[in-house]
Amino acid sequence: MIRSTWHDHDWLLLHEAPQSPALHMALDDALLDEVSAGRRAPTLRVWEWAGPAVVMGRFQSLRNEVDHEAAQRHGIEVVRRISGGGAMFIEPGNTITYSIYAPVDMVQGMNFEQAYALMDAWVIAALGDLGIQAWYQPLNDIASPAGKIAGAAQARRGNAVLHHVTMAYDIDANKMLEVLRIGREKLSDKGTTSAQKRVDPLRSQTGMAREAVIEVLVESFRKRHGGLTADTLRVHELERAHELVAGKFGTAEWTAVVP
Repeated sequence: MIRSTWHDHDWLLLHEAPQSPALHMALDDALLDEVSAGRRAPTLRVWEWAGPAVVMGRFQSLRNEVDHEAAQRHGIEVVRRISGGGAMFIEPGNTITYSIYAPVDMVQGMNFEQAYALMDAWVIAALGDLGIQAWYQPLNDIASPAGKIAGAAQARRGNAVLHHVTMAYDIDANKMLEVLRIGREKLSDKGTTSAQKRVDPLRSQTGMAREAVIEVLVESFRKRHGGLTADTLRVHELERAHELVAGKFGTAEWTAVVP
């Protein structure tokens, strides 16, 4: 199979109203299937969050990653995504998250490191446009001299690949450390007392509003990849996502599938 490029596809842009954390997980599942089946063109989806969340990787242990009492105390929903990787601490307004649903032939013959590098290249260039020196740090981080900026994860299914990224625009480091157990361990290992030394938000590096940063990212994608047409979720896609929330992503069984 010949590997396709960004310019071989007519890309769509989804940027909808805020959605619940569980619905975001379900939309990734549903839209990956839509692109795989050829019912939807390759798509970039920018997320808006309706509430705070911890998003765990597919294979992570719930009790090892999350302090359940702290999450409840802060009203934070704990959800599990379909891709691997580490846990993400999410607060609306402090996070920039996006998903790319691409034909799998774009990463044909690539290992995961090569596929991550391909999918992250445009956003690293966009960060350069914002004056941030950023690079891809294998396997799934985007880093800068001031610290980590973003974490990525991937999943491949059928004829499509999902690549999603969560970027720190701003962060409540103390709250993150209360809720994420793994964060405490990593900081302890490094002899560090502040999470801000490990995660450096875009707000401090750019001085720009979150919405303005998103606009630069979207325009960067559009310029580098030959177009990006605004789109909306179709009725059947949203219905499928709600079904997946009810039967999977919103259930305690799925969240604790790895206890």
